[in-house]
Amino acid sequence: MKQKKEVLGKLFLSTLYLSAFTFGGGYVIVTLMKKKFVDEYHWIDEEEMLDLTAIAQSAPGAIAVNGAVVVGYKIAGLPGAFISIIATVIPPFVIIALISVFYSMFRNNLVISQMLLGMQAGVGAVIAAVVYDMAEGVVRGRNPASLCIMAGSFAAACFFEINVIYIILVCGLIGVVRTFLHKGGKRP
Repeated sequence: MKQKKEVLGKLFLSTLYLSAFTFGGGYVIVTLMKKKFVDEYHWIDEEEMLDLTAIAQSAPGAIAVNGAVVVGYKIAGLPGAFISIIATVIPPFVIIALISVFYSMFRNNLVISQMLLGMQAGVGAVIAAVVYDMAEGVVRGRNPASLCIMAGSFAAACFFEINVIYIILVCGLIGVVRTFLHKGGKRP
């Protein structure tokens, strides 16, 4: 019981910290969650993190919250999911509430606008790092079908400008079909 409380405490503080210092959207928090929960705490492995990220991305809602929910659930069940949701939502709620109070001062402030422009460049780099890490995991698996799905999804989104929702639905359907085609629950 004491160990579970310690895990829940670490989970709360970690997701609170990650959420408080994540600027630029949910994909940024995915990289930080990987570093914290896979590399530092070793609570989940890298392949599980990829799977959880895919689930979080596919579910409706903010990827940061979805990611925290699935990681929290994987680590500590329903209490972990609940703790992760609370810790992930607190920082943006407080920040948005403060910004809304002082919006007229922020709107025309040159320093704030330049800071946000600089943060955009950093966010782009972090998102590129997420893409690299996720693609590296797929390539390392050396599964030809997964490589084709990844390349096809990239081409569909970047070159043919197909809506990402359709790509996710098709990839999910392909995953279901692949699962049913292979016996014994082995991963294709």
